[in-house]
Amino acid sequence: MSGVWIFDKKGVARLVTNPTRESFEQKEPPYPGTATAPGARPRVLVYLPANKVIRSYAELEQRLAELGWTRYHNPNGSDLLQFHRSDDSAHLISLPSSFNNLKSIHMYDLVVKNRSFFEVREPPACDSPDPQ
Repeated sequence: MSGVWIFDKKGVARLVTNPTRESFEQKEPPYPGTATAPGARPRVLVYLPANKVIRSYAELEQRLAELGWTRYHNPNGSDLLQFHRSDDSAHLISLPSSFNNLKSIHMYDLVVKNRSFFEVREPPACDSPDPQ
């Protein structure tokens, strides 16, 4: 096991393999919904028909509703947001309750279950407006 051991504020250690300078400096994910491992490239979920990055659960829920997904309200108070196709279907999408905790694995689950409507991409290099 090669790499660097990092200790967080709570004293919990984790191994960072192939560390980069950015992996030590990054405190918050650069885009909401792109929590990543240190040094990993963040990802964004893109709704293909509009070629638009999904930036909130409100946007995502609207797009899923258009595709026939229904929000499943768990009476037990789960910390997950869940969507299903119908009561007769076994298709289920489970997402963390906070959009900031949405990870690549959740995004790829959305892509697999909605192949021609979503895509996971690297974010644009710069989100700032054009300098004038």
